[in-house]
Amino acid sequence: MLLLSSTALTLLVAAASISLVGATIDPLSWDEAYTKAEIIVSKMTVEQKVSITTGVGWQNGLCVGNTYPTTNPDFPALCLQDAPLGIRLANNVTSGVAGINAAASFDKKAIRARANYMGKEFRGKGAHVQLGPAMNFMRSPLSGRGWESGGEDPYLIGVLASETIKGIQEQGVIATAKHFLLNEQEMNRHLSSSDVDARTLHEIYLWPFARSVEAGVGSIMCSYNLANGTYACENDYLLNTVLKGELGFKGFIHSDWGATYSTAESANGGLDMTMPGDITMGSGGSFFGKNLTDAVKANQVSEDRTTDMAMRIVATWFKMKQDEGFPEVSLNSFDLENSPYVNVQEDHNILAREIASASNVLLKNVKNTLPIDPTKTKKISIIGSDAAVDPSTLNCRNHACTGGTLAQGWGSGTAYFSYLIDPLTGLTEAFGDNVQVQTSLNDWDLKEAAETAKDSDYAFVFSNSNSGEEADVAGNMGDRNNISLWHNGDNLIKAVADANKNTIVVIHSVGPVLMPWIDHPNIKAVLWPGLPGQESGYSLADIVTGKVNPSGRLPYTIAKKVEDYGAGASISKDLVIPYQEKLLVGYKWFDHAKIEPLFPFGYGLSYTKFNYSQLKVKVNASYGDNKKVVNDATVEASLSIRNGGPVEGAEIVQAYLSFPSSAGSPPKQLRGFEKILLQKGEKGVVEFKFGKTELSIYDAETESWVIPSGQFKLHIGASSRDIRKVAKFTL
Repeated sequence: MLLLSSTALTLLVAAASISLVGATIDPLSWDEAYTKAEIIVSKMTVEQKVSITTGVGWQNGLCVGNTYPTTNPDFPALCLQDAPLGIRLANNVTSGVAGINAAASFDKKAIRARANYMGKEFRGKGAHVQLGPAMNFMRSPLSGRGWESGGEDPYLIGVLASETIKGIQEQGVIATAKHFLLNEQEMNRHLSSSDVDARTLHEIYLWPFARSVEAGVGSIMCSYNLANGTYACENDYLLNTVLKGELGFKGFIHSDWGATYSTAESANGGLDMTMPGDITMGSGGSFFGKNLTDAVKANQVSEDRTTDMAMRIVATWFKMKQDEGFPEVSLNSFDLENSPYVNVQEDHNILAREIASASNVLLKNVKNTLPIDPTKTKKISIIGSDAAVDPSTLNCRNHACTGGTLAQGWGSGTAYFSYLIDPLTGLTEAFGDNVQVQTSLNDWDLKEAAETAKDSDYAFVFSNSNSGEEADVAGNMGDRNNISLWHNGDNLIKAVADANKNTIVVIHSVGPVLMPWIDHPNIKAVLWPGLPGQESGYSLADIVTGKVNPSGRLPYTIAKKVEDYGAGASISKDLVIPYQEKLLVGYKWFDHAKIEPLFPFGYGLSYTKFNYSQLKVKVNASYGDNKKVVNDATVEASLSIRNGGPVEGAEIVQAYLSFPSSAGSPPKQLRGFEKILLQKGEKGVVEFKFGKTELSIYDAETESWVIPSGQFKLHIGASSRDIRKVAKFTL
């Protein structure tokens, strides 16, 4: 929660200029939705109930996933469509920032605004279900699909998930939380078992799904992998005991595409819908459909179970008020040339650009090299293939190719670009006609790169590192082979830096990369736009010229060497993957092992500076009879933030908790963050409130969340390693 002066609040709205897309619905409560669903489902035969749980098969419908409709009673076919960042396999849509960038904004308002416009576009195309947000972990920096989600911290991913779900569903579209659960790598994802203890399961990997359920998420997608030896989509413990029981999830669970491996085991294990319906994609037949109906007749699955499956699907449809004039499907995913012309972009490019700027992380800025005043500049050089669009690869299928500037990873988590503003275009326009722009886009001609750079006022050098889903791109089978830059990047950067004393490095990457050049004396600034989407060049130029003051923060740790990542230093090729690091994921491992990262989680620079003061903490707690057991507690904290620098800017104030030593917890863990925008010299107050969710640990013996008694520490800072204020409190 933020407390600002009225002046500051006015500036926050004006300067941030991120406004929510107008909400169209207020979703029903689950009780109201179930009451409506019962009227329909009570009239259905077993065959009808089964039909709405069964996909029609791969490429047999207009969407990536389609269910069968029923008549008498009437229930429509549902359209399920990728992707977490925009509409996949469609034209005339916004293709904005990836999930990892949304997380890097550390901006709840921006995350919600992004979700609002996505929900509006999915609704406009008639898609009932958006297959996102993704919320798997960057357990390893090599993880192929980590960029679709929010990084390495459960609290941050939980906020990303909650705000995204609320924003999508405010537009009457069902959001899908995915992939449930422990799907952190592409290698052997159909065969391997991710094995984890109960405490780690709950405190790390389940955390964002719990926040999703609290946000009212309509559907959850179970994953390909096994979890503790049982396939996720037939895992009775995960789906029934934990998700539907412990978390109280009321919506429906559907499989990832081709992740259903059985009939009775899956239905009894908690799966409510199979996608896309085939036994294997494109093969025909189904584990549900007639096979499920036969299983009911053979008493292998109860009819009550099929009723529950149907009720969950129909109730979710009613919850989002999709019975009230929801648009007809205007997608044709597998025949784009013949798909209807429905342009849903509106002015969403404005938000896409603002969020891309808000998620750009300034890693290095020697002697305030940035921002640059174009009116005081005569010549710049732009070097590296990552600076420009390659038309031959721009919209290759699922972006599973390499070449040109990187704005998304590859796989089903992508959306085609209606256009892509590359950095060359963005910077050229921003610097104007009076600034000479020289280019060298050949990553391998180091002599040409150096020659281009040598007499420029500033040399911008671009490189990237890519990953994605399962497919082979440049020898990387989804997961990255390493965390080095692609396309001769390290050598290119060094060659440019050797030639120009004002070198600015720009990295587009799915995750951390090694930086052997970081201490080069001529590298004066490093920008990390991540995966900025269609407005890449404009958002970069906004940062470079100071139109926007950078406020993005790293949602993962960038290490000095890959071995520093511990258990996440490589992708396991084993079919049993024990999560031996337990709670020590990401920065928690670095803190525990006392390893100095190159750039820590939560890190990011600004063009101004912020002073922290007057941290105050108030504790309210209730105890059991012996005064040693904490029944409940609320901890409130407030502090003053002052912009002590030369320009207005936003600070991301981060709150980390250290638990009592008896808790056996990591050294500290994120439990809150707020973004505050202040003009030069202005002061504001930031408030945090920690309740039982933030103060508890999971007790595997009692299978419950408990607040440990003892001394806590509250760390307030600008990153996980830049702690400005510390306070102790006892529960």
